[in-house]
Amino acid sequence: MKKTIVIVAVLVIISCYGITEVRSDASDHRYNEGDPVPLYANKVGPFHNPSETYRYFDLPFCSSGQVTEKKEALGEVLNGDRLVSAPYKLDFKKDKDTEVACKRKLSKDDVAHFRKAVQKDYYFQMYYDDLPIWGFIGKVEKEGKADPSEYKYFLCKHIQFEVSYNKDRVIEIMARMDPQSLVDLTEDKEVEAEFMYTVKWKETEIPFEKRMEKYSQSSSLPHHLEIHWFSIINSCVTVLLLTGFLATILMRVLKNDFMKYAQDEEAADDQEETGWKYIHGDVFRFPKYKSLFSAALGSGSQLFTLTVFIFMLALVGVFYPYNRGALFTALVVIYALTSGIAGYTASSFYCQLEGKNWVRNLLLTGCLFCGPLFLTFCFLNTVAIAYSATAALPFGTIVVIVLIWTLVTSPLLVLGGIAGKNSKAEFQAPCRTTKYPREIPPLPWYRSTLPQMAMAGFLPFSAIYIELYYIFASVWGHRIYTIYSILFIVFIILLIVTAFITVALTYFQLAAEDHEWWWRSFLCGGSTGLFIYGYCLYYYYARSDMSGFMQTSFFFGYMACICYGFFLMLGAVGFRASLLFVRHIYRSIKCE
Repeated sequence: MKKTIVIVAVLVIISCYGITEVRSDASDHRYNEGDPVPLYANKVGPFHNPSETYRYFDLPFCSSGQVTEKKEALGEVLNGDRLVSAPYKLDFKKDKDTEVACKRKLSKDDVAHFRKAVQKDYYFQMYYDDLPIWGFIGKVEKEGKADPSEYKYFLCKHIQFEVSYNKDRVIEIMARMDPQSLVDLTEDKEVEAEFMYTVKWKETEIPFEKRMEKYSQSSSLPHHLEIHWFSIINSCVTVLLLTGFLATILMRVLKNDFMKYAQDEEAADDQEETGWKYIHGDVFRFPKYKSLFSAALGSGSQLFTLTVFIFMLALVGVFYPYNRGALFTALVVIYALTSGIAGYTASSFYCQLEGKNWVRNLLLTGCLFCGPLFLTFCFLNTVAIAYSATAALPFGTIVVIVLIWTLVTSPLLVLGGIAGKNSKAEFQAPCRTTKYPREIPPLPWYRSTLPQMAMAGFLPFSAIYIELYYIFASVWGHRIYTIYSILFIVFIILLIVTAFITVALTYFQLAAEDHEWWWRSFLCGGSTGLFIYGYCLYYYYARSDMSGFMQTSFFFGYMACICYGFFLMLGAVGFRASLLFVRHIYRSIKCE
């Protein structure tokens, strides 16, 4: 197992190093005066719907020449980027004053198309020497007009570019729309549109290596940092209170239990046992649906490994702002390379539980997370195709992903499964399991599965919910998140709280002489994923301005997959912690 993890780690580092090298070299250009600098138009879309983006020329913009598409990496395509040559020419250190890019006579349909886009707050995104540029395509005049039918709609036709350079490199670019140069789109009539641009160059002392810092500084502003640190302090207080509670209560109770059971052994043999020692013959009885349980444990272990590797790459600076598609590429590559861990963990544990059909277990492991993700993707990709959005993956990209799954993920899953089956590890149970299970005594309603899951999920969620807003605002908005060190601390706290609360609930369950703790510990550990999905509902309706069928389906569809992944990952963490705890306490007493 250790060799497998080391090999996977080496492959992941090599693959992701290659990814980052390609991206960093792409922007490390030096120019002489007058050299053409690549400017690409990326996409347009409603500002409040980050998933609903369209190709730049889906709007009836004109072009100064033949439009050429830029070849993009896998992660860029998954990110919805569709770069094409822009109609503006920004040669290095060449100022231009009100230059005409192109002219176009807008038909009634074109005017209606633009007006609808302006009404929905459409923005455009471009890249100049790999530096992002944004701007709104128009504006709505509402002043003094109470009736929406009286609003006036205008298209901005003049972009003012301000470019900073340091010697022979581009450092910064800003784009402003000229408020005086507008095209009236209010009425359905043909209009002449003359798209113009101005370019001003100025020198700066900012070195090339620091040109991306301004994008990351937005999440490091003092008031944002205060909130982040408040989140950390809140989480740490939660951990300290929880661990203090467990240390004082659980350890004292366990100490009393050990002393009591030691005295019982010296007393009469016919004295009836009570509490968790009473079920020592059933506590290690294998759970129902052992194949599904092993598959869930294997998938959760793989997702945990994937998360750790992503954090490692983030902490070393791979995912700097606007490193287009790096995160998506890393997710696909690392998930494919870590599938062997899922196969090994599931197959090994399934064989420890004396399972016979390990091949079916391996198939279940491979489909447990990928199956729902694939079905969700098929539905959402169909929606994106119907909307003609850039979120719709091209057929070639889908073929590449299928090939990765077929040629990398599946073989590594099978190899891991074979290694797990041949490991011949035995389940280490300190107590001998009796032939027939004891009957579980009637328990109050609050000791049933759902109330226990609610208790188990609330504390870990309360430790991370402040940080969730910033993550959501980055993933489903236009904020930039770069404080990965704080996020990693929050992640560690999440794991600790999940493990501790699951252990505590497992102890109380065993003390109530309920020996079916296997599935309960997994469900309680993973219940935080359900709370995160509940937060999705709150964020969508109370904290965001997202709307429309496509954006709604993308948000809730992909968040369901992410929360399901959290459920599997934290469920595996909760079960592993509970298993260590249960083995420890039953190893500490003498069970006849």
